[in-house]
Amino acid sequence: MAIMRGIGDNSGMSDIVLATLNARYSHASLGLRYLRANLGALHGRSSIREFVIGQKTEEIAEALLSENPRILGLGVYIWNCEESLKLVLMLKAIRPELIIVLGGPEVSYESQEQQICSAADYTITGWGDISFAQLCAQILADEAPEAKIIPGIQAKLDDIASPYGEYTEEDIRQRHLYVEASRGCPFKCEFCLSALDKTAWPFALEPFLADLEMLWQKGARQFKFVDRTFNLKIDTSLKIMDFFLNKIAENPDDPPFAHFELIPDHLPEKLKEAIVRFPEGTLQFEIGIQSFNVEVQSRISRRQKNEVARDNILWLGEHSGAHLHVDLIAGLPGETVESFGEGFNKLVALKPHEIQFGILKRLRGAPIARHTADYALRFNPAPPYNILSTDCIDFSEMQRLSRFSRYWDMLANSGRYTRTMAVLLADSPFKRFYALSEWLYARTRQTHAIAHERMVHLIHDYLIELGTDEASAGACLIADYRATGGRSRLRFEAPDAELPLPKPMKRKGATPDRQVRHLQN
Repeated sequence: MAIMRGIGDNSGMSDIVLATLNARYSHASLGLRYLRANLGALHGRSSIREFVIGQKTEEIAEALLSENPRILGLGVYIWNCEESLKLVLMLKAIRPELIIVLGGPEVSYESQEQQICSAADYTITGWGDISFAQLCAQILADEAPEAKIIPGIQAKLDDIASPYGEYTEEDIRQRHLYVEASRGCPFKCEFCLSALDKTAWPFALEPFLADLEMLWQKGARQFKFVDRTFNLKIDTSLKIMDFFLNKIAENPDDPPFAHFELIPDHLPEKLKEAIVRFPEGTLQFEIGIQSFNVEVQSRISRRQKNEVARDNILWLGEHSGAHLHVDLIAGLPGETVESFGEGFNKLVALKPHEIQFGILKRLRGAPIARHTADYALRFNPAPPYNILSTDCIDFSEMQRLSRFSRYWDMLANSGRYTRTMAVLLADSPFKRFYALSEWLYARTRQTHAIAHERMVHLIHDYLIELGTDEASAGACLIADYRATGGRSRLRFEAPDAELPLPKPMKRKGATPDRQVRHLQN
């Protein structure tokens, strides 16, 4: 991936450079755009420079220092904190006088304990929209404060400038655009940092709709809402959905796509009436179930009416064209493998398009840490701080669940094996897929970088070992393989001169070590 050097609307040197390392190029940082939009008189002396995790630290440092900035504002998140630390240490070694200001959720809590905060000049905790601009003004006026940790000011939303004008033509053309109609969350789920919010605060609706219109006129077609509770206030939700429905009606050949995070047990009739009007391929809902275990839900302060949530997901699957992405979390305090498996089976029965099988993480500042002693929670001390064991699930079992999650993404969530999954999960989906996961790992010792054709042959071998009729096993795999673009002749197919055989699979160990490491990174 080429270094991102041109994001921002000024081409000269910048006194203030705002930067972060995104998980993918397709992600555009909404936080950086808020910061730049709120710099006021300093806006023209600033730029945004975005990079992608995995790029060489030296190259990132070179690109940043080529701007000759006096201040670097760096967004730090769970996915980039280790690489951000390397970057800060390198920049300070090369140019000690560069003032580095950190912000973001990863450094907003336990700041005094973190090496990256010690290495940087300042850390702004919490909301940085207003506080970053104030700090920059002080530094540039040679009035820098002595305190290194600066609590961010939570400004009224009306006082925060809109960030959407900071999206460039390249962003609109090539990247996901993140938007938010509200901030905060009224719920207190302890695994989430939003549990620390007192409530949800809505942005003024008419200016927000005007921003959506501006982005639309510039060519934006994909909008991902980061609101934690999009359907909390139905009147607002309906007006936003009406915006997209009007665009769909006016532009049937070039419709928008909107992604919302949905509360699963709050789907009144008015909202259902709007949802059914969206054509297939224009609407996606991310729905957090996390656990169906009532005792676990109570323990982590999660309010959820399970039967209502179940009925709503079924309704969405049967009556709407929305793509449904539903989340479960393994490793919650008091959750056993058996109770998690029961919840997984319940969710599979609801037939969402994707089940995101996540492993609990200890986000810095999240209240879930209060259960550490009582439930023997053991977290990875390094990012992403994933749970390693609990009093109910030992380390080896947690590793198996992690592999289950990876294989589930490859097979179920990829959409490549729809017919085959119906055979694999004919009964007791969790038990059946758990056994497949164990078999795949024993055979491959890999949880990623398994080529499509190789996976097809592996699943075929597994089905045959289970005693599945060879014709039935082959038929579903061939149909899935062809439907997803496979063109080689599979080894269990009848000879066909028009289809070449796939390349022979290499034996484990046949790949040079250097290449193996490359595939595993």
